[in-house]
Amino acid sequence: MSGLGPQTDIELVEQANTALYETIERGDHEALSELWLDGQVSVVHPGWPVLRGRGEVLRSYALIMANTEYIQFFLTDVEIDVIGDTALVTCTENILSGGPAEDDGSVGPLIGQLVVATNVFKRTEDGWRVWSHHGSPVLADREDDEGDDDADEDEESGPAGRL
Repeated sequence: MSGLGPQTDIELVEQANTALYETIERGDHEALSELWLDGQVSVVHPGWPVLRGRGEVLRSYALIMANTEYIQFFLTDVEIDVIGDTALVTCTENILSGGPAEDDGSVGPLIGQLVVATNVFKRTEDGWRVWSHHGSPVLADREDDEGDDDADEDEESGPAGRL
């Protein structure tokens, strides 16, 4: 993006989506709250129940930020669709995070995690704002990682064939 001339809705939504993750990385709760719509918003963090309402959603992020010493998102598989004043972003969050520091002050253990996410944005007078975020953990398929010789035979059956 060159920054010259008017930007497309896709570019503006991409910027809003990037800003969402950057504010979480910085632990900037005030900036994060400005990215969300007023009113009835929702969030599903991996392993959490649905949280509804601006207050509940923003409290959840405050809790996460207070208990996460370090977090960095590497987004892949980003797809953006815009219809009218609504935008849908799907992506994979490749997350590197660390908990609170150890008792001796050293950095806590770093953990890698994959989450698939859906972010819904709504166009407002102030730009695109987050309406909903839903993150779901990606479970590692350990059998395929161990070099299962029969894996090629089951390829046509897809993921349902392995249930």
